[in-house]
Amino acid sequence: MTHRPEPPELLALDPVVIEGASGPAAAPLSAPAVRCRHVVKIYEAASGRVFAVRGIDLDVEGGCTTGVVGPSGSGKSSLLRMIAGLELPSAGSVEIDGIDLTSLSTKRRARTRAQLVTHVHQRPPDNLLSHLTAAQQLARLVPREADPDVVADALQTLGLDGHHDHRPAELSSGEQQRLALARAIVAGHRLVIADEPTAQLDGESTRAVLAAIDRLAARGVTVLVATHDARVLPHLQQVIALRDGAIASITEAGTERAVIDRGGRLQLPMAARDAFSEDRAVIRVDDDGNVRIERP
Repeated sequence: MTHRPEPPELLALDPVVIEGASGPAAAPLSAPAVRCRHVVKIYEAASGRVFAVRGIDLDVEGGCTTGVVGPSGSGKSSLLRMIAGLELPSAGSVEIDGIDLTSLSTKRRARTRAQLVTHVHQRPPDNLLSHLTAAQQLARLVPREADPDVVADALQTLGLDGHHDHRPAELSSGEQQRLALARAIVAGHRLVIADEPTAQLDGESTRAVLAAIDRLAARGVTVLVATHDARVLPHLQQVIALRDGAIASITEAGTERAVIDRGGRLQLPMAARDAFSEDRAVIRVDDDGNVRIERP
């Protein structure tokens, strides 16, 4: 068995509000849909080791729509591929629906992925089989015990009425992406992972795909989206900003929270980082425990 190195302690991340904080919210009673603990991903390159993901801790609650944003090379795709079970972390653990993917064999991990996860790729044709109609794409995923009308229901829910007999080449890019999302409904998947699902779509198609994501969320499906598209953000309940392979901030209900590691390192949001041109800061803690970070 390949030995996976222990993660560096200083890279384990805990969320904290910079100012006016009373600490993180109490843990929910039920297990989150996605849980990452001390996740590290290292790739070997000709130039040496590349740390794509650096000690990420993350909980995503069931039914939550979460965006993962950040510049190219920030670790978005690597993180999502590990959550989807397509890759293993170099260190740390990834759980979906309470199942630790890192503890499973390759075969069991593939089976778990097939049972729990719908993965939507950036290129619409990559998500579908070219020789099957829309109805056939979905029918092959229906569990035996499912309602026989589930395929028609999924197509109607995601605005694909009248496309039952259309093959991917006869569908627009936006319709193909909606059909890819419909797989979660018929398969009974509780987690959708979408990597830049609107990157190749025009405005109208993007709006239709976002409406489809909203409908999935209304059904209690957890949706994780990696995106550079500002049009996606208003549809998300939580936004995770990555920088240099680590979580820089988490935004919920319009409040952006910075993240601090166990070694005391803090990644400032870029808007705040630009204010500290001298790479120095004064940190003040008042009697109520509020922390202020000021320019020297």
